[in-house]
Amino acid sequence: MAFGKSQKDPFGTAVGHLIERATVGTLPAEEWGLFMHICDFINTTEEGPKDAVKALKKRISKNCNHKEIRFTLSLLDMCMTNCGSSFRALVVKKDFCKDKLVKLLNPRYNLPTEMQEKILAFIRKQTWSYEFQGIVDVSEVKEVYLELLKKGVQFPSSDANSGTQKLCHHQPQLTLFPLQQASSWPSEKPLPPSTASVKSIAVPHPPVPTITLTPEQAGKIYSELDMAKMNTKVMSEILKENVPGCENLDDMVLLQ
Repeated sequence: MAFGKSQKDPFGTAVGHLIERATVGTLPAEEWGLFMHICDFINTTEEGPKDAVKALKKRISKNCNHKEIRFTLSLLDMCMTNCGSSFRALVVKKDFCKDKLVKLLNPRYNLPTEMQEKILAFIRKQTWSYEFQGIVDVSEVKEVYLELLKKGVQFPSSDANSGTQKLCHHQPQLTLFPLQQASSWPSEKPLPPSTASVKSIAVPHPPVPTITLTPEQAGKIYSELDMAKMNTKVMSEILKENVPGCENLDDMVLLQ
C-alpha cells in the first residue's frame, strides 16, 4: 500500500499521488510549482514516465469535470515541454492520444470550445514537432491526426509569433491598401527631354477604394490559409512515404 491506495491504482504510486493532488477539481487554479515538481519526479525516477502516464489516463478517462480536465491538459503541456523522451514516447501512442484525449471531444463531455481546441492543437503539435524527430516515434499520433482530418475536423490556427493557440476571430482587423498607380512610380533613369522620342500621355485611372475587412472576415482568411498550409504539409509527407507501385490505399484516398 502507498498513500492508502493499492499499487494497482494509478494514483497509488508516488507520482500518481502527486498528479491526483495537482489536478483535483477543488483547487482554485493550476499549481504550477507542483507541476514542476511532477516533471522533476518523472525525469529522475525509472518508473516515473510510465506511472505518470497511467495517472494522467485515469484522471481524464470518463471524466466530466471540466476543471479537472483543464488542469490535466495544462500539466500535460508542461510535462511534454520539460520531461524526457521516455515520457513523450508514451504520450504520443494511440492508447493515449486517441483512446483518451480524442474521446474527450465527444459531445457527451460538453467541453468548452477553448478546451476542445487545446486538445486538437496538442495533437497537431506532437504530429509535426521537429524536436521529436529521430528521438520519439510519432507515427501513431500522426495516424490519429490524419484520421481526424479525413473526418473533416477543423484544427485551430496557431500564432507563429507567440507559439500559442488562439481563435481566429481574435485576429486584428486587416486593411488592404491599393498599389500605387503606375504613373506615380519614378523611373530609374529618366530620359533627358531632348532625347525623348515619344511624348507620354497621362491616362486617368479611376480611384481604387481601400478594402477594410472585419475581424470575422480576416479570421476566416487566416483560418483557411492555415488549413491550406497544413494540408499541403500532410500531402507532402504522404507522397514522401509512399513508393510508386506500393502505395497505401488509405493515403491514396486522402490525396483524392
